[in-house]
Amino acid sequence: MRQRQFVLAALLGAGLLAGMCGWARQDVPSVPTHRFFHVQLGAHETQPVSGRLLLFAMDATAAKAQSKGGPVTDIDADPFHPNGTAIAAEDIDRLVPGQMVDIDADRLAFPSAWSKLPPGDYAVQAVLDVHHDYNYSGRSAGDLVSSVVNVHLPSSEIPSLSLDQTVPARDPWQLPASMPQQLRDGAAAAREHSQLVDFVSPSLSAFWGRPIHMLGRVLLPPGYDAAGAAHYPTVYYTHGFTGNIDRFARVMAYVENGMASKAMPPMIWVFLDESSATGTHEFADSVNNGPWGQALTTELIPYLEAHYKMDGGANGRFLNGHSSGGWATLWLQTRYPAVFGGTWSTSPDPSDFHDFTGPDLYAPHANVYRKPDGTPWPLVRDQGKVLGTFEQFAKIERVLGPYGGQMASFEWVFSPRGKDGRPQPMFDRDTGDVDPAVVAYWHDHYDIAHRLQENWPALKPDLDGKIHLYVGTADTFYLDGAAHRLQAVLDGLHAHAEFRFVPGRTHFDLYKEGDDSFALLRQISWAMYGVARPGARQPASASQSP
Repeated sequence: MRQRQFVLAALLGAGLLAGMCGWARQDVPSVPTHRFFHVQLGAHETQPVSGRLLLFAMDATAAKAQSKGGPVTDIDADPFHPNGTAIAAEDIDRLVPGQMVDIDADRLAFPSAWSKLPPGDYAVQAVLDVHHDYNYSGRSAGDLVSSVVNVHLPSSEIPSLSLDQTVPARDPWQLPASMPQQLRDGAAAAREHSQLVDFVSPSLSAFWGRPIHMLGRVLLPPGYDAAGAAHYPTVYYTHGFTGNIDRFARVMAYVENGMASKAMPPMIWVFLDESSATGTHEFADSVNNGPWGQALTTELIPYLEAHYKMDGGANGRFLNGHSSGGWATLWLQTRYPAVFGGTWSTSPDPSDFHDFTGPDLYAPHANVYRKPDGTPWPLVRDQGKVLGTFEQFAKIERVLGPYGGQMASFEWVFSPRGKDGRPQPMFDRDTGDVDPAVVAYWHDHYDIAHRLQENWPALKPDLDGKIHLYVGTADTFYLDGAAHRLQAVLDGLHAHAEFRFVPGRTHFDLYKEGDDSFALLRQISWAMYGVARPGARQPASASQSP
């Protein structure tokens, strides 16, 4: 409140001087008008709350069109239309019920200060991110939300919003009614046939100085008998960015239906949660996140193999993941080649930092915002049309919060630790300039193509033939570029590896075939089973969707 009064007083003072002295209109610089909003904690709250207060504004006509004529209930950031929503933020410490705070929507904002928004009518909403995870999860259970308010900007009035709604928890097994009934039934069956894994890792707990839980779900095949003699190959599957332990229901439903119908072979599937407060830890051993790869391979996998009828041995352990999960599984296979019998990594995050979704991080004077000719580096595309740039993506993340964003997540995995205890930034968020010292650390520790090229003679006996990488030629985030570079490195080493560049496919439809959104997963499962059970024949029914 004090800051708002100071700004208003300064404005009044400037106007008074201008009225008293005509020359002041030209010689005294005008004080910028900041755009403030009142935000109040609703009366239904009984306890003080803290968090990151976010304001979202969208052109009112556009918001109405987006709601297809219905009531406008949500205004949110959209990385696929980055400039469509204005965002402002401020951290709030201990907001008590009924208390009102004034938020300066110019201090930390995207795409610019709100006082610079074009005049017009806007739909505005406030959200209190109580878990500081908006960059990763978006709105989640417990966050406080206001109703959408229509505001005309600029205005001499200070608009008011009340945080009077709480985002409810949802049943993670409840799939939307829009999904096929067969898939929803599969989710119910997967819930019954799976078991939660909650393992406290000794090495991660020692690193953090508190208990660190490794979470997962084990889905058992039909006919599994804990007392029987039959053992099964095991698939270790992990999700992409924004995934977590509660976001496996859809893929688990597909696998459940596939094994039940024999469209997929009988295997044990372990769905691993790789989310953390810093984004995705990628199952990499990191000076910032801790020894996740070590914990998985030396602690969790032995624990699981002692409790379930798993084959054990490299030819009984397989990896599959998409996007950030694709990088994680590619990393695990190349870092621990004797542990796993093969990775089927799809649309992985960059595996060669000469093409980090476009920018070459090793180029002299590298910049992730601008190409050498000054044009923006694109980051998000759809069928050839650029939807967002690297700069827009990074600056939205900066407003939404310092934790959990995709760019910050990379730094928590790949960067050296700074003097402040946080990972050193790979690039300057204002200018896009790359820090060559940080990139040198990335190169030496996490550039997969570089590691393979430098260490191939030692890796070859355990790794040759185990890399399978699939990506669309129209990948939404330009991830096909790094995949081509990795293939060139492996071809130069005369390594045996499978690379499949699927024509016209994006980041989000790579697995789709006809009406089957997970068809590629079915094909991958049989390829894995062929390694574990040489000579096993795929039944004719396996070609049909589960």
